Amino acid sequence: MAVWALGINHTTAPLDLRGRFAYAIDQVEPTLRSLRESLSRRHEATILSTCNRTEIYCAGEHSDAERTLEWLARSGGVSPTLLRSHAYTLHDGLAARHAFRVASGLDSMVLGEPQILGQMKDAVRVANQAGALGTTLNQLFQRSFAVAKEVRSSTEIGAHSISMAAAAVRLASQLFEDLGKTRILFVGAGDMIELAATHFAARNPKGIAIANRTLERGERLATRFGGEVMKLADLPARLHEFDAVISCTASTLPIIGLGAVERALKARKHRPMFMVDLAVPRDIEPEVKALEDVYLYTVDDLASVVQTGHANRQAAVAQAEAIIDAGVQSFLHWIDQRGSVPLIQQLNAQADEWRTLELARARKMLAKGENIDAVLEALSKGLTQKMLHGAMAELHGGDASARERASSAIQHFFLRKER
Repeated sequence: MAVWALGINHTTAPLDLRGRFAYAIDQVEPTLRSLRESLSRRHEATILSTCNRTEIYCAGEHSDAERTLEWLARSGGVSPTLLRSHAYTLHDGLAARHAFRVASGLDSMVLGEPQILGQMKDAVRVANQAGALGTTLNQLFQRSFAVAKEVRSSTEIGAHSISMAAAAVRLASQLFEDLGKTRILFVGAGDMIELAATHFAARNPKGIAIANRTLERGERLATRFGGEVMKLADLPARLHEFDAVISCTASTLPIIGLGAVERALKARKHRPMFMVDLAVPRDIEPEVKALEDVYLYTVDDLASVVQTGHANRQAAVAQAEAIIDAGVQSFLHWIDQRGSVPLIQQLNAQADEWRTLELARARKMLAKGENIDAVLEALSKGLTQKMLHGAMAELHGGDASARERASSAIQHFFLRKER
């Protein structure tokens, strides 16, 4: 059984290219169907898509990594050559190691961050619902989750980590002397926005508003933080009211355009605006960054901020890697054992057939009134003769070299002394 992983992430591909391959959770199931139709429905597949990465994990009798890359390139509307220059392809043990490192937060922009583990579990759940998760990938991911749990409980890999949300607060604090005097708009109502709102709310801002496509979900978040909710359609007209805008939606196109920001700045008499676009693809048009009174940060811009304290956690990385090494070896051993399953099944079937034949013969002898000890003797001899027939035939047949090989194998399997 072959296992392979294909992906792009924040270290290999720019933000706009990653945006072409970003799949919202409700898009993953139909995307998986398209992938498996392109490869083979016998192939197992899972797609992990976050703001920092898109990765495809597959398992099949033979690796089909090149066709996987070609399919992904088509789905994103780019050439295979361009995608190949930014992608990584990993096989078997290296694919498993990568999955374990991702789950443990070792491959994240924020070292040790826990959010990726939940995103992986969501990806596995959707793959399972789509019927794309087979025995091999299920084992890979369940072991990934177990390794991640051990890494988090046995090391300090997540200690003092700075989240994207915390980094945004830090940058905002550098622009505004007192966050308590600012009005903040959160666009979206997903997990990332909830985390960001939690961090900003701790600074007691003057006002909080949630703009979301679904008012009900926006209202729940606004109620939690004592803010107001607004329709996404009202955003352009009210943008000037806010000093800071944090956006993270699943929109495939920007929802805050250059013109809207220019009008907002004019209404604000060019007082500065702090903007953070945590979405992939972008929520805020990139041209906004060129405006003189706007401080716009993307997920990639926050990278240097979240790396603070990285060195302090390097000692824990070595411990985590050791746990991952053990997990990889265990998974590879399981894969090797899986290769023996058909032979084991054949051996069991053959043994059952012999047992059935000898039991039937013994019952006939008992029915004729033969002595029970004689029946048991015949039963045991019949079974042992059937079991040893093949070995005896090998010892008596073939040339000297074949007999020597057979002799060595027979001694190994039949003449071992119990310890």
